Amino acid sequence: MFSKHCICTQAITFVLGKHSMLVSYSMAFCVVYITGDSEKLVKVLFELARHHAPSTIFLDEIDAIITQRGEGRGEHEASRRLKTELLIQMDGLTRTDDLVFVLAATNLPWELDAAMLRRLEKRILVPLPEPEARRAMFEELLPSPSDKEKLPYDFLVEKTEGYSGSDIRLVCKETAMQPLRRLMSVLEESHEVVPEDDLPKVGPIKPEDIEVALKNTRPSAHLHAHRYDKFNTDYGSQLLQ
Repeated sequence: MFSKHCICTQAITFVLGKHSMLVSYSMAFCVVYITGDSEKLVKVLFELARHHAPSTIFLDEIDAIITQRGEGRGEHEASRRLKTELLIQMDGLTRTDDLVFVLAATNLPWELDAAMLRRLEKRILVPLPEPEARRAMFEELLPSPSDKEKLPYDFLVEKTEGYSGSDIRLVCKETAMQPLRRLMSVLEESHEVVPEDDLPKVGPIKPEDIEVALKNTRPSAHLHAHRYDKFNTDYGSQLLQ
């Protein structure tokens, strides 16, 4: 729900118009096909987008196939052909009047091949969520049971500095699972078959559930923060304020 990919694609689709088509594709899925089929999938993907122009091609996890090339990297011939086909299709978009917008996402931009970086004209770093954004995520994913029983959103926001959107989603998921785990423990200790109509209800989220979730879910993006900043300084597109 709070994926930066979804936000970006919705914004681009809005700019191109309500009649534009969005073609979303995970490049990690592409590499599972047998030799020869991967190139065909990429070609069909771009042909589909041109046919339905104006359209947006969203390539998720692009680092799965377009990492840096080189003989010393132990790269398979099929992988090189796949990369070449993708680069050819990207070049083909510049020679047509069809309005096709390519949007790619990666968590490892420094792994991308230089040829692909040249074709991706705008390279924008999406920063980690700020306090206001983190609070909005928690309020949406962990709604309070009532106006009288508010969850400690300020505490959550304070403790999740450096968390990504995916990390926050995991914190919310882990928190929501704690009442269910308590119920399962009670049922297992009873050693009796409880009729479905007599099953107890799942209890509310308690403050200690949040503390357990935060202890079990650690931020995943902060270790590469310096690399993101360096890449943004070297290759990033500076947005006009």
